[in-house]
Amino acid sequence: MKREKGLLIVLSGPSGVGKGTVCGALREQDTEIKYSVSATTRGPRSGEEDGVSYFFKSKEEFERMINEGEMLEYAKYVSNYYGTPRAYVEEMIEKGHDVILEIEVQGALQVKESFPEGVFIFLMPPSLKELRSRIEGRGTETGDLIDSRMTVAKDEIDLMDKYDYVVENDEVHLAVERIKSIVTAENCKKDRLIHLYKQIVEE
Repeated sequence: MKREKGLLIVLSGPSGVGKGTVCGALREQDTEIKYSVSATTRGPRSGEEDGVSYFFKSKEEFERMINEGEMLEYAKYVSNYYGTPRAYVEEMIEKGHDVILEIEVQGALQVKESFPEGVFIFLMPPSLKELRSRIEGRGTETGDLIDSRMTVAKDEIDLMDKYDYVVENDEVHLAVERIKSIVTAENCKKDRLIHLYKQIVEE
């Protein structure tokens, strides 16, 4: 039975935990899930494409989108804006598609206020030592910036109880399987389906 609306799946966690890698692997395995591309004011890293990895915006353009209500959520993280354009997400959910957002923790908590029925998943590193190693391995941040990211990461982990699920990203393929299991279970929840089956009985 086709659902009237899709799920909003929000995946977030500390910078460097591997959100992008996990989302990419999930998309390769489950082509039914729609991926919402975020916008950011940070510069593109090696291999990133505008409109695919992120929509890369100037600070002025991003602030215009905020002021005109075009962002579902946004956050300022280590001097750069990150956010989710609203229109695509709402359109896909209304058409019955599941949509996954890969966003920072601040943004996830904003989305929870406007979409409390969403599914909120916190992606956790195996340890803080491993998290720092992953950030250092990218080779894109200075030592001071890495220290700043680690401080923020500790604060974000303290917010874990705001989420519905916690998934450890020890190995990407295992993290993906855990997320797929969560999505399957959420799609089978009685509260999401009961009104559809009541229609069958009434008919």
